[in-house]
Amino acid sequence: MRAEDRKAAVSAYKEREVESGIYAVRCEASGEVWVGSAPDLSKIQNRLWFTLRQGTNTHRSLQSTWNARGAEAFSFEIVERLDAEEIEYVRDRMMKERLVQWAEQLRAVRI
Repeated sequence: MRAEDRKAAVSAYKEREVESGIYAVRCEASGEVWVGSAPDLSKIQNRLWFTLRQGTNTHRSLQSTWNARGAEAFSFEIVERLDAEEIEYVRDRMMKERLVQWAEQLRAVRI
């Protein structure tokens, strides 16, 4: 890759719009659901799946179910995208509130 192409790619990455929000991880085989929040929804599934494959995910129930059922039993879903216009501290508070609501609604474990 040429240097100018690389610079353009880096610039485009930095300027992309980042979406924050709430996501759900489901195990179809067991019916279990976990919900979490992320400041960048575009990256969270890759990070979760990586830690689960490595056996290093810090959420014990999620990791043990992954180990028992395998990757094929899991799905990832974005359940809510938050308004990007919010001020960061307001967005963080709102994300916490929405995470609690989604956990209750889906009868899910918060991660």
